[in-house]
Amino acid sequence: MGPDKVTRRVLLTAGGLTLLGIYVADPARPTQAARTPDARRSPTGLADALTTRDRPARRAEADRPAHRARASAPARQPHPAQHQQLAVARHDRRNADPMPLTSIDDGPKAIALTIDDGPSPVYTPQVLRLLARYRITATFSMIGIEAQAYPAVAREVAAAGHLIANHTWTHLNLQWLAPALVTEQMSRAEDAIHAATGRVPDLFRAPYGAWSPFVLTQCARTGMTPLSWSVDPRDWSRPGVPSIVTNIMRNTHTGSIILEHDGGGNRAQTVAALKIVIPRLLAAGYHFRTP
Repeated sequence: MGPDKVTRRVLLTAGGLTLLGIYVADPARPTQAARTPDARRSPTGLADALTTRDRPARRAEADRPAHRARASAPARQPHPAQHQQLAVARHDRRNADPMPLTSIDDGPKAIALTIDDGPSPVYTPQVLRLLARYRITATFSMIGIEAQAYPAVAREVAAAGHLIANHTWTHLNLQWLAPALVTEQMSRAEDAIHAATGRVPDLFRAPYGAWSPFVLTQCARTGMTPLSWSVDPRDWSRPGVPSIVTNIMRNTHTGSIILEHDGGGNRAQTVAALKIVIPRLLAAGYHFRTP
């Protein structure tokens, strides 16, 4: 080997070692692994699967949409307050079921009626008169901004002895919101309902049944029981009174939680359907209870 070739090889080796030393000595230099997002950091994604205990097992992480995984991914370094919230939630869940209620357990033929999206100055009074006629107690899931707009109607619900659930401030899908906005939606609704009725709700119903790990943590932290449903006649879509009646009568059984609406639009079909199904359910031996 000639002297020129030896000199060239020595120089190349020395240069390579110098570059390697610079790379290793700089701890701030990001590695490929650090630059690549780790999708497995996202929570298990309860979402719609938590709406009912009877749905199939959750999809694998790889099957979930990437945008949903990013939206629910926790921060790398949670704020100390978040640590406290999680600790409280874990403590509470040792003594209570963290899953949303989809049924009640109050003996044979016990069922629950829940009324969402009010209060409405038009339809809520009609529903209240119907419930009073048959001496039925129901649960009204109130939207905070509606309770603030119609406090007298909200007070009428409370005065009649019905349960009131927190249904958020403006009925947004909490699954897609940042934790701070979820907290605001829940707390502002609680404040508005308390101001109108004097009650602090101990039940919470997520709009659209869109549950998430953070929403359930907030329920546990604030002492609210998450409330879902098992019978949904989709009355909000106004499918016709016969369709609503048939759906309820076909799907209701012991322990059922029935979903209906008194707000969010024209609910004349809902009121008309309730006038039919309530006496039919009573005649079938069912009795109405609250969660």
